[in-house]
Amino acid sequence: MRRIFFYQAFLCLLLSSSFLFSADAPPTVETISLNEIHAGMKGVAYTVFQGTKPEPMDVEVLGILKNANGPKGDIILVRLGGEKAQYTGVVAGMSGSPVYLNGKLAGALAFRIGEFSKEPIAGVTPIGEMLEISAMDRSPGEGTVEAKAGPAIPEKTSGPGVANLPASSFENFLKPIETPLVFNGFSEDAIKQFAPQFASAGIVPVMGVGSVSDAKQPEPLEPGSAVSAILVRGDMDIAATCTVTYIAANHLLACGHPLLQFGMVDLPMTKAQVIATLPSPLNAFKIVNATEPVGTFVQDRHTGILGEFGKKPEMIPVTLTIHGGPVDRQFHYEVLNNPRLSPVAMMATVFNALHGVNEYGEETSYQLKGQISVDGYPDVNLQDMFASADGSQPAAMLAAISLGDRFGRIYDNPYSAPEIRGVRMDFDVVRARRWARLEGARTDVIEARPGDEITVEAVLQPYRGEAIVEQIPVKIPTSVAQGPLHILVSDGDTLDRLRHTQPLFASRMDLASTIALLNKEHVNNKIYVSLLEANPEAMIGDKVMPGLPLSIMNVMDSMRGTQEMVVQAESAVDESATEPLDYVASGAQVLTISIK
Repeated sequence: MRRIFFYQAFLCLLLSSSFLFSADAPPTVETISLNEIHAGMKGVAYTVFQGTKPEPMDVEVLGILKNANGPKGDIILVRLGGEKAQYTGVVAGMSGSPVYLNGKLAGALAFRIGEFSKEPIAGVTPIGEMLEISAMDRSPGEGTVEAKAGPAIPEKTSGPGVANLPASSFENFLKPIETPLVFNGFSEDAIKQFAPQFASAGIVPVMGVGSVSDAKQPEPLEPGSAVSAILVRGDMDIAATCTVTYIAANHLLACGHPLLQFGMVDLPMTKAQVIATLPSPLNAFKIVNATEPVGTFVQDRHTGILGEFGKKPEMIPVTLTIHGGPVDRQFHYEVLNNPRLSPVAMMATVFNALHGVNEYGEETSYQLKGQISVDGYPDVNLQDMFASADGSQPAAMLAAISLGDRFGRIYDNPYSAPEIRGVRMDFDVVRARRWARLEGARTDVIEARPGDEITVEAVLQPYRGEAIVEQIPVKIPTSVAQGPLHILVSDGDTLDRLRHTQPLFASRMDLASTIALLNKEHVNNKIYVSLLEANPEAMIGDKVMPGLPLSIMNVMDSMRGTQEMVVQAESAVDESATEPLDYVASGAQVLTISIK
């Protein structure tokens, strides 16, 4: 009977213990506040040097830099120790590595000193400042953080020393540890072309080596693990990698500094495997493979980034097809949905796809057809031709810039956030530089009457080719007043710039007007003839009101204060165009005839 009673008691204890340590009740990790930290304290930090398992590094506190990370943004200055840390130094991808002092979480490695430092000295973002990001979603208890257990933390005794160091001693050399931006499937030329654009958008382009895949990674994430934010995935990949600082039941904090500092973001979050850590006095970095998706980064703030487990990100699917080679080439990939980075990512991927095939050449031209699908609005039509005019910008770059401009204008409105559902692009390759300059224009008359039909003759000079003469019939509207009539003979870009002056763009139209205006833009492989009458014209959004009487213009003039209206001195009363040419046309001339 005693044995039975003992067995039952043991079983009850085992069941109650299993309940207490279930997944719904994550353990807690103690944190240490700044006022408890002083110079000489010993600790440990964790990061992945190779594989997926975090490894320890010795840490010695040198002091605290007051206001070194902005107003009231203090940084703990530390020296890293251990064989690997001494060999590699502070490397790109190490940011976010958790630092523990006296067995308590102190913060995340986030800053480095200079470029050629002989010692691995780093700055640590205090955990208290990082937890402010987590508090945007929930408020943790004082003194503890709900988190999954990290690596075993050895206790170290603290030593004496002065706690505070003058920030002026180091702040001129203190900068965030770079986040390796891995381009997979990109040519070296594509990376070089768009590195400045990525830098201006908020990411320092440290050219890492690695890849992105959906490969399963059975090892669980833990503090010190590598984690990646995905900007592009599919047939081309762009990923940024840093280190996990702490993990709670449904989210994690990483990096210890901003990735983009865009506030709320929507970036795929994946596990990552470190293939190797490459030491270098100038640019040490981790070679990383991003692997299994685990959620979405939803906050990108001054002291770190926050990822939510299980959340599915909203990406923009892209299909790009290149015709004109032995076989059609098709690329499928997804681009992040972000007002600042999506246009840059679109430009980089379009240029890379066109540049990375055998059909590419300096003399190549492209014809584009496609659309951008925006939820709740008409598709944005993509139809244009691209050819280098002087050889300074290849046609592939011109095509990329055009796509980036359209994306930027779709995002750049203060009224609604566009939900871009997909992009389809079909490029036809022309193996020649199909560009022509407008050399001259003339008419067959110098006087005409309302209702007459006249002919405008345009002379085009192709690149390394014979001159081409295009005749465009134009009918004079019956409503045209007597006097001089200007005839603008031009390419499509000139006409769009003339009609869409800067005040219009300064007003930042709503999304519906922006898309309508984009769909009204002129293609660049035609010559246009516009009749301009000497009466004012007003544009409100994408709507044009030509030939307004002065009395109405005076009433509407008050709208200029809101920058909603653009007034032109002349009204376009008619427009004609050639049939699509086999060239990108460039140039403009103005003719004048007299209306009797």
